[in-house]
Formats: sequence, C-alpha cells, structure tokens
Amino acid sequence: MFYWLTELAGTIPGINVFRYITFRTGGAMITGALFVFLFGPWIIAQLRLAQGKGQPIRADGPPTHLVTKKGTPTMGGLMILSGLVVATLLWANLRNAYVWIVLLVTLGFGFVGFYDDYLKVSKQTDKGFSGRSRLAVEGLIALIACCCIIWFGRDATVTALSIPFVKEFLLNIGWFYVMFGMFIIVGAGNAVNLTDGLDGLAIVPVMIAAASFGMIAYLVGNAVFAEYLQIRYVPGTGELAVLCGAVLGAG
Repeated sequence: MFYWLTELAGTIPGINVFRYITFRTGGAMITGALFVFLFGPWIIAQLRLAQGKGQPIRADGPPTHLVTKKGTPTMGGLMILSGLVVATLLWANLRNAYVWIVLLVTLGFGFVGFYDDYLKVSKQTDKGFSGRSRLAVEGLIALIACCCIIWFGRDATVTALSIPFVKEFLLNIGWFYVMFGMFIIVGAGNAVNLTDGLDGLAIVPVMIAAASFGMIAYLVGNAVFAEYLQIRYVPGTGELAVLCGAVLGAG
C-alpha cells in the first residue's frame, strides 16, 4: 500500500524511498514485529480463555510434553499470520501477482492448520484433520497457485527449471511444472508440520527459511544481481522479499 506513495514522488521530497524493495522489506519486518508485540499478549489471552484446557498432548510424544505443554493454548499461528498479512498489505506492491499468490497460499495453509487445531480443542482429542483430507486440501491450494503462476507468468519459460549459476541451462517441463510445484509446496508445508509436532517451535526454522527465501527472491528479481551471479532473472519475484520480511518480523 505504501508503494503507491511513489506516484507522488514528483511532488513530495524523499517519498521515492518507498520504491526500494530493501526499504520496504525493513518496514514490513518492523511492522510485523510491532503488531505481534502490541497485540500478541491480547490474542494469546483470548485463545487461552476460549480453549480452556488447551490442546490435548499426544501420548506418543516426548514424555516431558505431558507436563510442560499441558494447558498450553494452540492456534498461536493466528497471531503470526495476522502480523504477516498486515505488514504485507502495508508495505508490498499489491499490483504484483506473486505477492497475492504466496499470500493466499499462506492463508490457505494457515486455515488448514487452524481447522486441525479447532477439531483437537473442540473434541479434546489429539486426532484432528485426517492426513488424507489435509493433503487433499493442501494439494488443491497448491494446484491453484501453480496454475496462477503459469497464467500470470505469460512467458514461454515460466514452466522451465534452471540450475543456479548455470544461466544458459533451462529445462522446460511444460505442464509437469504443476505437479512439480504441488510437490514442493505441499512437501514444504508438511515439513513445517513435522517440525512443529516435535516441540511446537516451528517458527524458528520458518524464520530461517524466510530469510533465505527472501534473499533468493530479491536476487532472482534483480536484473543486475541475476546477471552477475549467473542465475535466472524472473521479473517481479523480488517483491516477495517484502513478504519474507513480514514473516521474520511477525515470527
């Protein structure tokens, strides 16, 4: 949203700074952190009040969880997602299709996690959303996302894979790109679930991944850096660094 202020660059001195992805990434990071700092305690208190006993602890997990995690409120991802969405909407270029695709995938997977936790809390059981149903919904979300990438890409090489630092090599896999993309998206999402199921602290590896993906997105979306590093240049992807900054701040 702040990106649109650049249209006033000719009339307001210094406003052109909002054009720079690095500046807006920092702004998104600070905004996400402030949102969680200001509203996080209230959100956690409301979750604790609404859930009562909290989420049941799996009997096959670490024995210490039966004591240390008993009564801990779940659905804390709502706080992180809220901060992420607010920061992204404020600082990202909302005319960028990649921002909306990634944001909608994030919210879609977040809804799946919310529904899973809701079933566990409401029924007071450690059995939530069934594995097959979860994969089916996540697969549908990933399918829509991959089709949108192809549609908005509108380029002959949008379905091509490249090897980093080997600029001239492109392997166009056509519509197999959709299946490949679905595998990556669903696989990455469930990797987070496995990590979170271990100790409930998945946000730490998520932040590490967000920092890495943010850097990659910025380099791939910058023609100068892409040329220098001999990596494939994909216009528009640099804007995803702003979203990754929001993840870092909200986490």
